[in-house]
Parts: sequence; structure tokens; C-alpha cells
Amino acid sequence: MPYLIADQLPRGSAGQRFRALLARPQILRLPGAHNGHAALQARQAGFEGLYLSGAAMTASMGLPDLGIITVDEVSFFVRQIVRASGLPLLVDGDTGYGEALNVMHMVRTFEDAGAGAVHLEDQVLPKKCGHLNGKALVSMQDMAAKIAAAKKASRDIVIVARTDAAGVEGVEAAVARARCYLEAGADAIFPEALVTREMFEHFARSLPGVPLLANMTEFGKTPFFTASEFEAMGYRMVIWPVSSLRIANKAQARLYAAIARDGGAHNMIDDMQTRAELYDIIGLHDYEALDSSIVRTVIPERPPAA
Repeated sequence: MPYLIADQLPRGSAGQRFRALLARPQILRLPGAHNGHAALQARQAGFEGLYLSGAAMTASMGLPDLGIITVDEVSFFVRQIVRASGLPLLVDGDTGYGEALNVMHMVRTFEDAGAGAVHLEDQVLPKKCGHLNGKALVSMQDMAAKIAAAKKASRDIVIVARTDAAGVEGVEAAVARARCYLEAGADAIFPEALVTREMFEHFARSLPGVPLLANMTEFGKTPFFTASEFEAMGYRMVIWPVSSLRIANKAQARLYAAIARDGGAHNMIDDMQTRAELYDIIGLHDYEALDSSIVRTVIPERPPAA
């Protein structure tokens, strides 16, 4: 049924629902959803939470992931994904869009838009994808101030502190930063771009009991691990940030090449989502039934009296 119906809306705030998922014993799997339709497909596949990647957002807009989009642009994606799926959403907050007051504005804006969690990273602007070279970090104290500001602004959104220090200063420095960020108020830690199983395990052993997030991005520095493997290493969350966008973009490229080559899309029909499949996943017939049930047409039986 469409989420326009109040009885179909999720109960509790997004932050409360995200915390409830995180409190369960099994690892929380958060596939990336780059738009509302992808979010619906992820929910249909059985996922209970989602991730919104800054890299996926910017790429879908035809831009690089350099921290150049705005809080309002991200909020547009947050709202459509949350409204479409009703699932708790972890949002990529990049570096917080500025200093402490900007971070507070971001947290309140994302929470108002429906986000259940947000992560902040300790890079300087212009930031880079965590799996690229040439990253630079802010001081530990400056990042801790941002985390404290985020916590002060939040109602119950989950604050995840991401550190990119492993690839810049070494894994021990990343652990030290993580401890500092936890003291500043972070609810969870995201150690970015760890490159071996041993690094993942060492980081988890160094922070016992702390909810940790693993990033299983493709074409990056991290080897392929499954959700179960990350769970065994001590991680509570795992994201696949850009996978949905990569698949969609590859399919679109094949479509456009076929149209240019063949003069039409007729040779791509077997690769297309059908009209029936599209209408099923967006709930067209549920919306139509809802619309027709709200006001029943009354047909006058006789002309009104003069």
C-alpha cells in the first residue's frame, strides 16, 4: 500500500528505528540507494535499512565527489528515499558542509528530512573519495568539535564518525582518532579504506563494544568481504555505497549505445523492466484504488428544486 496512508507509515522516529536495527545481534546490511526507485527495489529484496552515498548522489547529478553539493540538494535525495521506502536511512554527511555551526544545521536539516543516521568525516575540503590517494585530514580536535556540535543539534539521529586516518597516518592513528570522536559524542565509528582483514580485525579489537561500520565499495582499496565475514570481524554495519548506481549506469550506457547503433531500443527489450513490473514496484494500482476510494461519485437522481 502507498505510504500516503497514515496507518502504513512507520512508527517512531527514523533515529529510533535505526537504533533498534543497530541493537539487534546480526550485522545491519545497508545497500546504497541512489534514488527513490532504487530504495523501493531494495525494500522489495528484503532490506530493512538503506545508505545514501555522497559519491552516488554527485555522480547521478553528473558531478565528482568533491564535497561540492549542498545540504538542500542532499535533503532532496533523503526525502525521496525515505518517502518511497519508509526505511531508516544512513546519510553521507561528507565533512559537515563547514564548521561546527554548519554541522549543526546539516544534522537538523537531515533529521527533519527523515534521516535516521548521518556520518561525518575528518577530511579537509575539497574532500575526496575515501579510496583515493592524496587525502588530507583536519586535526583530531577540530573533528571532535564537529562531532560534539552534531550531537548537540540532534534529537535522536545516530551520529557516525568516519576517519580516513588509516591511509594517511596509519591504523593506530585511526584508532586514536576514533577514541577521541567517541569521547566527543559519536554513537558509532566508520574506519574508511582499511586494506586487509588484519586491519579490520585489529581496529575492532581496539574498540571493543563500539558499533563499527565497514565499507564494501567496489573498485576500492578494501578486498571483497561478505556481510557475514565483516560480522565475524566485529562490525555492526556494512554498506555497499555505489553498487546500485554502477549497475544502473552500465545498463543505461548499453541502452544508449543500442539506440545509436540500431536506430531504436527494440533489441534491448529483454533487458528492460516491463511496464507491469514498474507499476507493481511503485504501487500504481494501490494509488489508483486509494484515489477512487476517498470520494465516491454521487450521481444526482433528479434535477434540484428551483
